[in-house]
Amino acid sequence: MGRDFSWQQFEKLPIVGILRGFEVPVVRSLVEAAARGGLRCVEVTMNSPAASEAISAAIEVGGDEVQVGAGTVCTLDDLELALGAGAAFIVTPVVSSEVISACRQRGVPVMAGALTPTEIHTAWSQGADMVKVFPANQFGPGYLKDIRGPLPQVRLMPTGGVDASTLGDFHAAGASAFGVGGALFNSSTNDDGSWELVEAGARDLVQAYDAVKGES
Repeated sequence: MGRDFSWQQFEKLPIVGILRGFEVPVVRSLVEAAARGGLRCVEVTMNSPAASEAISAAIEVGGDEVQVGAGTVCTLDDLELALGAGAAFIVTPVVSSEVISACRQRGVPVMAGALTPTEIHTAWSQGADMVKVFPANQFGPGYLKDIRGPLPQVRLMPTGGVDASTLGDFHAAGASAFGVGGALFNSSTNDDGSWELVEAGARDLVQAYDAVKGES
């Protein structure tokens, strides 16, 4: 089983690395490489091969350093599988009232996916701990800034289009956390076992966040 989620640990480095579609042995190597680069939080999506086993593997190799959650949780069945594998937090791609409610009842942090102002407000009102703005690359940091105008209380986690070069702009626009997928974990990087590139990519993200944190 996974550890309880630590918000204190997360808020020191609020970056979630997203592992989608990788086989279990690759997940192990990716988490190890990202951890060496300083990343401290990852999610394994439930539409990955053997997702439950991959979550358990990520927890094993991440140890006390890496918090492991489950992403693309769309149904209660997904949620049961994720929690059974030890996921410490839940990320959804859409506003699923039943998943948000179940997470609230169990005391499990949930980052609910939304895009429009209505969806974002709905997810937050239903109890999401954070709202994942996805796909953020379609609108950019300016969209987050506009959303923060009428909804300053909502903690937003842009996902899609976030990398070391854009993280600062999203932070300045009001992002509370950042979801990073293909910019860090992608098939071209991993097919030839170039784990050092993943380690370097994680390090770049950590440095980018440290830079904006130092400015704030």
